[in-house]
Amino acid sequence: MAVSPFTAHRSLTRRRMLGAALAAGAAVPLAAIASPAWADPDRPAPAPERLTLPVPNGPHPVGTVPLHLVDRSRPDDIAGPGHFRELMATVWYPARDVEHYPVAPWMPAGALQAFLTDAGFSDLVPLAPLTAGHVGAPVRRSGRRLPVVVFSHGAHSHQGDHTVMVQELASHGYAVVTVAHQYDTYTEFPDGRVAVPLYDRKTPTLPGDFAADLRFVLDCVEQLAAGCNPDVDQRELPAGLLGSLDPRRMGAFGWSKGGTATACATLSDDRIRAGLSLDGPMQMNPPLAGDLDRPFMMMSAEYTRATDAEAAAFWSHLRGWRLNIQAQGAVHISYGDNEALFPQVAKLFGWSRQQLQGVIGTLDPDQAVKIQQAYPLAFFDEHLRHRRGHLLDRPSPAFPAVTFLP
Repeated sequence: MAVSPFTAHRSLTRRRMLGAALAAGAAVPLAAIASPAWADPDRPAPAPERLTLPVPNGPHPVGTVPLHLVDRSRPDDIAGPGHFRELMATVWYPARDVEHYPVAPWMPAGALQAFLTDAGFSDLVPLAPLTAGHVGAPVRRSGRRLPVVVFSHGAHSHQGDHTVMVQELASHGYAVVTVAHQYDTYTEFPDGRVAVPLYDRKTPTLPGDFAADLRFVLDCVEQLAAGCNPDVDQRELPAGLLGSLDPRRMGAFGWSKGGTATACATLSDDRIRAGLSLDGPMQMNPPLAGDLDRPFMMMSAEYTRATDAEAAAFWSHLRGWRLNIQAQGAVHISYGDNEALFPQVAKLFGWSRQQLQGVIGTLDPDQAVKIQQAYPLAFFDEHLRHRRGHLLDRPSPAFPAVTFLP
C-alpha cells in the first residue's frame, strides 16, 4: 500500500511523552535520593533498587534470542546505494532448563543509554529493569508447534517497550517476535552500532514501512518454521527453535503507530490471522481501506472512534469478529510497560500522586498491568488457539475499568 507521511493532530513521539514526565516532576540525581540530608555524610548511602517488571503469570519460563535481519527486497535510501532495510528483532518463547542462561535486559546497553539520555533520565541507566527472558535457553517442546505473534512498537520508541505483554504471551506458550523499526527506534546491532530515531527528518519511517517490516518478519518466521536460520550473521539459535513455530497460526499487535501498522499489515497479508491495536490512531494517507474479514481488536485510550474519524472509519470496515474496549482513566502510554515502571520512577524522584497521574493517567497502575496481561492473551487464545473464554464476551467484575464500546 502506498502511503504518504504519517500525520497526527496529537504528538505520538516517545521523546515528547517522557518530556511530559520531566515537566510533571523534575528529575534529580539518584545520588541525592539515596543520600537524604539527615544521613551521616561518612556513611555510604544505600544504592537505589533496580526497577522491576511484573513476573509473567504463565506456566512456562521464558527464553529469548535476538535476530539480525536484512530485507534484500527493499533498498535503504537513507543508508545509501548498496544498502537494504536492516532490522533487529527478538524472539520470545516458552523455554526449559533456564537456570543456566542469563536473563535479558530490558534494552541493550548502548540503546538504553541513548534512550534514557535522550529522554532526560540518564540517572536511571544503572537501574534499568531486567526481563523474565533467559537468553538462548532451549525451546520447550510440547509436540505442537508454537503460535506466533509479531509486535510493532510506537513512534520513537523501542521493541522492549511492551515487555510486560510480550513475556506474558511467551509464558503461556506463544512465540512472540518483536521488531525494531530502523530510523524510528533505539536499538543496537551485533557489531556495536547504536541506532536512534532520526529526529531531524520528517517521519522517515511511515506506518506503511512498519507494516512492510511486519510482513518481512512473517517471512522470517516461515524460514524458522522450515528449519532455516534467517539471521544474516548466522549466529547460533537456541536448541529447538528451528522447526518449532507454526506459520499457520500467526497474529500481530502494535502500539500507537505500531497499531496503525498492524491494521495496515493485517489488511494486506492474510497470513495474519488476528490483529490487535493498542490505541492506534489509524492515520495514513491514503487512508486505510478495504474490508477485513479476520478478527481484529482495538484497545482504545485517547484515539477513540468517538474522537478520531480514522479510527471510526477503520472500524466500519471490520466484517469479521471485532471488539473495541477502553480502560477508563487510561492515556496513550497506559498500554505498555509505563504503568509498571513510572510508579517506581515517581517514588525515586519524589513525585506526587497528581504528578504521576499527569503522566500515566488515573487508571490504577496495578489494574493497568493486569489488563494488558489478560486481554491480549484472551484475544490471541480465542483466535489463534480456538480456546474460547468469557473475558471478551462482556465486561468483567475483575476489570471494572474496562468498558466495551458498542
